[in-house]
Amino acid sequence: MSTVALVLGMGVGLGLAASVAGCATTYIPNTDVLDTPANVKVIRFCEQYRHAVEEKNVAQLLKLASPNYHVRGAIDDDLDYPTLKDFLTTTFQTTDAIRYEIRYRRVIFAENDHVLVQYTFAASYRIPGVHKEEWRHSVSDNQLDLKPDGDGYKILAGM
Repeated sequence: MSTVALVLGMGVGLGLAASVAGCATTYIPNTDVLDTPANVKVIRFCEQYRHAVEEKNVAQLLKLASPNYHVRGAIDDDLDYPTLKDFLTTTFQTTDAIRYEIRYRRVIFAENDHVLVQYTFAASYRIPGVHKEEWRHSVSDNQLDLKPDGDGYKILAGM
């Protein structure tokens, strides 16, 4: 192979490599969510929620929740805004310490003007009980249902 052919071949190869690298998909750090301005805005909002949970900041959690908050569960498990407020100001407050980690999996901008945030959480919390400093752990998938509200969002369900 001539030197010219070798150099041209290398140039084409480098050009292809550069074009492929230029099209690489980027994700918001520590998430599985594409790095777009809209997704970054949603994840920043969700991080406010996560921090409020860890800090047991009831006022902030209630501020993030929509007055129309509602989760339909079993017949005895319906959770609306007044019930959420009651839980946060009573049972939630008995927790001594909370560690709440979230791995954001997907952000979906739905046709009904809702934003669905699918995530996996790992929660560790210490509650008073028979055993001093009894820690409980939970890992599960969840979904926040958000509704745009001014420059931010309100949580309709999923807290």
